[in-house]
Amino acid sequence: MLRRLVRVLRDVFLIALGALLVALALNWFLVPNRIAAGGVSGLATIAHHWMGWPVGLVSIILNVPLLVLALIILGRGMAIKTILGASLVSLFVDLSAPVLVPLTRDPLLAAISGGLLSGVGMGLCFRSGGSTGGTDVAASLLQHRTRRQGVGTYLLIADGVVLLFAALAFSPELALYGLMSLVAASFVIDVVLEGIPYARQALIITDKDKAVALSSAIFTQLDRGVTALQGKGMYTQQERAVLLTVVSRGELRQLTDLIAETDPDAFVIVSDVRSVYGEGFGVFADSEQESKLK
Repeated sequence: MLRRLVRVLRDVFLIALGALLVALALNWFLVPNRIAAGGVSGLATIAHHWMGWPVGLVSIILNVPLLVLALIILGRGMAIKTILGASLVSLFVDLSAPVLVPLTRDPLLAAISGGLLSGVGMGLCFRSGGSTGGTDVAASLLQHRTRRQGVGTYLLIADGVVLLFAALAFSPELALYGLMSLVAASFVIDVVLEGIPYARQALIITDKDKAVALSSAIFTQLDRGVTALQGKGMYTQQERAVLLTVVSRGELRQLTDLIAETDPDAFVIVSDVRSVYGEGFGVFADSEQESKLK
């Protein structure tokens, strides 16, 4: 019971912190420079400059139907956190607007800085099981159902239509700055959720008679473990060895050199690894899981 309460309080804190960062990104960078970086906040930015309406008030009005949708589709838990995140963003934006001054009037710097800061904020909200409302709801739903792309990718797609409104309301140039801000935000969201790629995983498909020599070279020169799998070329019907190893980013070049020296005809697949646990590695995306294993 206590652990659950601590987890709830942690999620509420991270959502509040994320909402504050999004509000700061809007008031410091995006709204003053007429950069509508997608979503409900982008529409609110357009309404603010055209009609003089408060960004936070417009955002919460536009969010109401989306929040109802979140309650119906995403479930009670995430819906409550989404309502909290969206409400806090609107509140923080309007409360801080009179006291904050723009940190830059350079649209390029504003787009990048605003995108990075808002991306961190939205990422914290997503990591806590909520969102800041708007198109975040649609992005969360798509990611939850498909599990094929990061939330930031879906958010980029869902926000594209807002850029069209920005191009009509302001200018195509400012819409491009908005797109730049969206790309920066989507990248940071995925980093906050999934972490920065920590290591590289290599699948090496080689001849069986060369697999032992290659494994030995990896053992001795890289001090990394190797797991051998059985494979079969379906076209040639020949048995092949499949070696699996994980190395650090700095060791990848040395690994490829070893493969080229031992078996130039080997077929190699290299992919990013965001979380590794074991001898020589000790990184977890989920700190709770790490603490349990310790």
